[in-house]
Amino acid sequence: MRVWEMQSGDGVDGLVLADREEREPGPGEVAVAMAANSINYRDLSTIENAGARGIRFPLAPNSDGAGEVTAVGPGVRSVRPGDRVASCFFADWTAGPISEAAMATALGGALDGVLGEQVILKETGIIPVPAHLNYAEASTLPCAGLTAWNCLLEQGEMQAGSTVLLLGTGGVSIFGLQFAAMTGARAIVTSSSDEKLLRAKELGAWETINYRKNPDWEQAVLDLTGGLGVDVTLEVGGGGTLTKSVTATKVGGTVSLVGVLAGGAIDPTLVMRRSIRLQGVYVGSRRMFSDMNAAISANGMHPVIDQSFAFDDAPAAYHAMRAAGHFGKLVIDI
Repeated sequence: MRVWEMQSGDGVDGLVLADREEREPGPGEVAVAMAANSINYRDLSTIENAGARGIRFPLAPNSDGAGEVTAVGPGVRSVRPGDRVASCFFADWTAGPISEAAMATALGGALDGVLGEQVILKETGIIPVPAHLNYAEASTLPCAGLTAWNCLLEQGEMQAGSTVLLLGTGGVSIFGLQFAAMTGARAIVTSSSDEKLLRAKELGAWETINYRKNPDWEQAVLDLTGGLGVDVTLEVGGGGTLTKSVTATKVGGTVSLVGVLAGGAIDPTLVMRRSIRLQGVYVGSRRMFSDMNAAISANGMHPVIDQSFAFDDAPAAYHAMRAAGHFGKLVIDI
């Protein structure tokens, strides 16, 4: 079967479409015929910084995929051939707080990823997908969807009437917008593109801010909230935007930090003075994934896919990720 591999530290253009022998799943393992992958900034960063991350070659990239179970190993009870499943970002984080042991089971980094025609995954590292979603849509859930869910629902305790701030219109932020609309929360979305902000409005954004036209966007957030700030901020910019995000968050509010896409530093005094809870979020557990899927099913929600790429043209998807022009998710069909 065919699989894309990192075989060197040569970045996206060094990816190799290789052939591997199919193998039968062992005890506690499941074979899945992949139908789609979705990609995240983390996948691009891993490919482009393989040496610094200590990647052991060859390694298949990507954590997020969905497909059909084709075989199960001894002892597997929760799924059977024909079931539609998605991978979990962590092969072995079923519930409870994150741990060092769980972090050592991240797909497409510590462990082989899912950008192949067939993958072998642990039973604990797969989950049934909502029946109304196609495979491309289901493939967007394991990282971006679950990260947004953890940030807003688990850590941020978002509920009807909450006000949340979402930075940008990438995969995590658009999932955050959809979950806010689903919950009855008011979402403020930022972007440098008026066209993307219009699309965010169509998805249920309460207010939008063009940060290029409004460089002091944190003040605009305060103005929209009567000077109080938002209950929860989903922060994907990192050090370059964190000070503004803390300022835009209410006293005693939560800033969920999920990305470090821009450099910079923050004065911890600002966090202390406003009693801000600054929470790092690294995806989520299988239990959270199950809860998220139940909510998606109950509300008939469909993830937003910007572009789809053919399996043979997979490197183009990473170039599109680098260009950062997408709204929602980028998907590779297999």
